[in-house]
Amino acid sequence: MAGEMWVGTYETKTLNTGLRGFSRNALNLKMKRINSIDIVRGIVMIIMALDHVRDLMHINAGTQSPTDLATTTPALFFTRWITYLCAPAFVFLAGTSAYLSAQKNNDIAATRRFLVSRGIYLVLLDLIVVGFLLFFDPGYHTILFEVIAAIGVGFILLGVCLRVKSRTLGIVGLIIICLHQLSSFLPVTGNPLLKNTVALLFAPGALPFPPRVFVMAYPPIPWFGIMLVGFASGPLFLMEAAKRKKLLLKTGAAALLLFVAIRMINWYGDPVAWTAQKNSLMTFLSFMNVTKYPPSFLFCLVTIGILFFMLALAERLPAIVIKITSVYGKVPLFYFLAHFLLIHLLMVGLMFLQGFHWADMDFASGNFGRPKNSPSGLSLGPVYLVWLGVVVLMYKPCQGYGRYKANHAHSWLKYL
Repeated sequence: MAGEMWVGTYETKTLNTGLRGFSRNALNLKMKRINSIDIVRGIVMIIMALDHVRDLMHINAGTQSPTDLATTTPALFFTRWITYLCAPAFVFLAGTSAYLSAQKNNDIAATRRFLVSRGIYLVLLDLIVVGFLLFFDPGYHTILFEVIAAIGVGFILLGVCLRVKSRTLGIVGLIIICLHQLSSFLPVTGNPLLKNTVALLFAPGALPFPPRVFVMAYPPIPWFGIMLVGFASGPLFLMEAAKRKKLLLKTGAAALLLFVAIRMINWYGDPVAWTAQKNSLMTFLSFMNVTKYPPSFLFCLVTIGILFFMLALAERLPAIVIKITSVYGKVPLFYFLAHFLLIHLLMVGLMFLQGFHWADMDFASGNFGRPKNSPSGLSLGPVYLVWLGVVVLMYKPCQGYGRYKANHAHSWLKYL
């Protein structure tokens, strides 16, 4: 989500300082923005809003997991599953953007300062601003470490590692993606210090300090692996478009085939094995029911494999789709913050329309303000209508902010 997307004709030249091992753009060549990244990022941001509307407004959001095969429906399952694409796409493209920005800047020290400072800023933004927009709880009784904070930690670590060869970083990222599941065997259960620190780097968990609780929803190490792979994939976007498309399609196909092969074996790659269900459709859902928290090896294979196909084919979409999705894709953090505020305000309004009063709303227990022990919310069909309404309402603000950002070269805009 950070940096600008640039591409141009490039000459082969090994860097003497930082980002070693890849070709480098000639600085005097004319550059242009890569549309496919903006398009894909815009698409996944539109999808992301569906998940957040469902989280805050679906009638069973607080009591039923949409991926629990014992209680879900195919429509609800896929409403949740399609949004699995969002977080890995954001984190992967954040790494890619960091690579491309470093190529453009040709200043490793400046790039490190920016990555580290933006990383700190994103962690604080997530814990303070996003946390409030999500819960509307000024007491911060639930302190949630979400995807923005995970990206922030990833930027900090990436800034420290900039002098390491990009290929090496990519290999480290792949190792993390493939093997971080083994962290569950770390002997931390008998050691409170390790359990409350090291374990939370690899897996979700909660650290209570009454009356508050810190919830690690996006453990940074597994997501950092995805960012490293995105960083190492940066050179793909410096290639000629036809060659880039071919490589993206081949890599995406390989990832999806590997997903199917490993999932069929049903031994490693995800902590939850798939099982035969009451019919073929539910069995397929079980097969696709991979683990996001933390992102399992199979989760990464299927989502990033699809992401590669999207990046390869994005610019072949109809012109109107490209125009609309690019508006959202160029201002990802602005969209993220503003759409959360809008959805939560709509949810509060819905509670009033359903007959609840301010005193009925529960903001302090991580329930988003939804009244406890009282049915509230919408069925799945109206959730989709609200989602479409949110996307439409966000278009003009995103378009206006995108124009402002393009016309004003303020340094602080790099952070938003």
